[in-house]
Amino acid sequence: MAVKKTFASDNYAGVHPEVMAALALANNGHESSYGADTFTQQATSRFKELFGDQTEVFFVYNGTGANVLALSALTRSYMSVICAESAHINVDESTAPEKFTGCKLLTVPAPNGKIRPEQVEARIIRVGDQHHPQVKVISISQTTEYGTVYSTEEIKALSDVAHCHGLLLHMDGARISNAAAALSMDFKSFTIEAGVDVLSFGGTKNGLMFGEAVVFFKPELAKEFQFLRKQGMQLHSKMRFISAQFIALLSNDLWKRNALHANTMAARLAQGLKGIKGVQMTQQTEANGIFAILPPAAISKIQEHSFFYVWNEATSEVRLMCSWDTTIEDIDGFIEAVRSALEGLH
Repeated sequence: MAVKKTFASDNYAGVHPEVMAALALANNGHESSYGADTFTQQATSRFKELFGDQTEVFFVYNGTGANVLALSALTRSYMSVICAESAHINVDESTAPEKFTGCKLLTVPAPNGKIRPEQVEARIIRVGDQHHPQVKVISISQTTEYGTVYSTEEIKALSDVAHCHGLLLHMDGARISNAAAALSMDFKSFTIEAGVDVLSFGGTKNGLMFGEAVVFFKPELAKEFQFLRKQGMQLHSKMRFISAQFIALLSNDLWKRNALHANTMAARLAQGLKGIKGVQMTQQTEANGIFAILPPAAISKIQEHSFFYVWNEATSEVRLMCSWDTTIEDIDGFIEAVRSALEGLH
């Protein structure tokens, strides 16, 4: 029986057929384990083509593992990490970042998901004071948790502040493909060329079954990462099944096709919701996420049509996510469900 599609998360979507075909191909015969296989070599080469020969890439299971291990590689336990209050590492990764890095997360308000250079400057205090955590990393999300997208200039401004103070810039790129599609840029333009030091490159939210990559743009930062990955329980023995998926994602512009489609569906949904009385949009729809306030009395009724999450229970702000497999029929049906539910309140 077919399961009704939802707007809860792009994690809810299935595996893209081209990725599933790549998994089937990788399932033929025997290959060396723990990354010493031909698929991992090919996937690594794809990343080097995207970001440059100096790139070091390591494949892991999931986004939390990618973020936590990336931060672990950049810090020691007496340090701190600056991030937005809404950052995934602060809100949705339990206490994994604190437990495994030992670092303190220093959060700053970010109503649209983005942090600004002056906020970072204000957090860099008591440098050299043994009684205070020493700031080492700025971590940003691209796209942000509010579906907004940092411009190249905004990222460069943050990296300039970071490097001026001897800090490093980490990017949580769980939805980096959606950001690249929204910016109409290649990945390199707003990562390494904008001063990002380490990137968590997402695949699961863009058509993969599982798998993320930690990408280092300075080889010296990756010197001990293989040991951290093993210690962090993210070393996949049959790594070819992660790598094969990335080969597919980074071939024939699959990443772009998937992301552009999800972004286009989100734009259509946002436009439709704007025309409904009683719906208040709270963020610009720049990628594949829509944020809006709905009348509390209507939410459960609308969720009967397609499930989604209430992002802020205090304000009845909801999050609606579009995926690579969202259809126009899904969008138009949901818009009609919202319109019907709100009309039923009067």
